[in-house]
Amino acid sequence: MQYAARRQQLMQAMGGGLAILPTAPEASRNADTHYPYRPDSHFWYLTGFTEPEAVLVLDARAGKSVLFCRAKNLDMEIWDGFRHGPDGAKEAFGFDEAYPIEELDTRIVTMLAEADTLYWGVGRRGEWDARIGRWLEAARGSRNLGPAPGRFADLAMLIDAQRLIKDGAEIATLCRTGAISAEAHVRAMQATRPGRHEYEIEAEILHTFVKHGARQPAYESIVAGGANACTLHYVGNRDRLADGDLLLIDAGSEFMGYAGDITRTFPVNGVFSGPQRAVYEIVLAAQLAGIAQVRPGVAWNAFADAALKVLVEGLIDLKLLTGTVDANIESGAYRQYYMHGLGHWIGLDVHDVGGRKDANGDWIRFAPGMCTTVEPGLYIRPADNVPAEFHNIGIRIEDDVLVTATDHEVYTAGVPKAVDDIEALMRSAKG
Repeated sequence: MQYAARRQQLMQAMGGGLAILPTAPEASRNADTHYPYRPDSHFWYLTGFTEPEAVLVLDARAGKSVLFCRAKNLDMEIWDGFRHGPDGAKEAFGFDEAYPIEELDTRIVTMLAEADTLYWGVGRRGEWDARIGRWLEAARGSRNLGPAPGRFADLAMLIDAQRLIKDGAEIATLCRTGAISAEAHVRAMQATRPGRHEYEIEAEILHTFVKHGARQPAYESIVAGGANACTLHYVGNRDRLADGDLLLIDAGSEFMGYAGDITRTFPVNGVFSGPQRAVYEIVLAAQLAGIAQVRPGVAWNAFADAALKVLVEGLIDLKLLTGTVDANIESGAYRQYYMHGLGHWIGLDVHDVGGRKDANGDWIRFAPGMCTTVEPGLYIRPADNVPAEFHNIGIRIEDDVLVTATDHEVYTAGVPKAVDDIEALMRSAKG
């Protein structure tokens, strides 16, 4: 089972001591209703257990994983659905021990007293910092127990490093959510017409997600027509789509906890105008240049720099920038049109854990099992130095890319992005 293997790997990295990892709390939406429940990503990664009110404790010295969770309660299951209970969870998810959550306060004190190092998410949830403080005080105050931990460490730093390299089960799930996301974008392209609303196209996307068992999007979908595409995190999704405008869609499904993240930009009427096509081809060329650098051994900054150079060259060709490529990069003049990074790690979180630099301050180099997005864009707002023909053109193209043993795999390639392919798909949808 992959969860037990992940726990074992983490305990080896801990080198001893005790780790405490609670799952996420339920969140009230209003009155007596809640938002759809989602476990903490670190907790989910290590357990596969998706019920609320649960805590994982790892005793690295003993090589033992212990779950505290809600007890079986047949009356509550009538109202809220199935509960594993401690015995069921132990059997289903391979824990060494499992107990009712009500026993956590008493059992954890003994476990803490016997540990030399304590790992937890320091400073991330104040209520848990306070609770752990009380446990430590109780452990140190008992004459019958050991001295309690004298060293403390951030558990998240160890898990972040482990999650950066995806295992086989994760890669399979990421490819699945990538395929679902791609199908949703294809459906959106086929459904787009002048006069429809952004939210109608969003509905087409959500339909595809749910149809394939991805009941939640990985993030709030961006469906941005015309000038709205120049707002990076536009989620209003309320305006009517105009003939002659572009539509930028940034949307991805969440399947079994893992995120898809795709962006496509295409003409509402199915045909790119000359200026739209000119800008689009620059962004596409930049994306392909960035993707080409996603392979083992290449540093993060090299992959980003490759795409940036193409974008700046294109902006100079369009006379939206003047001077040399190097001068525009050094001055940051390009940020008028491109103000975000090239990509981010992706996994259980859409902006997944893992830094861009290592502990020595050096750029991380791609390694097999890493997954990143590649998403250059150009956003041309009206300005005195911008010709009217380029006003309000916002374009981003994004795919999810796996680093393989020798190269890379674009696992969201199921939705077209070449100009001719997009126009052909939209033309065929019109009959």
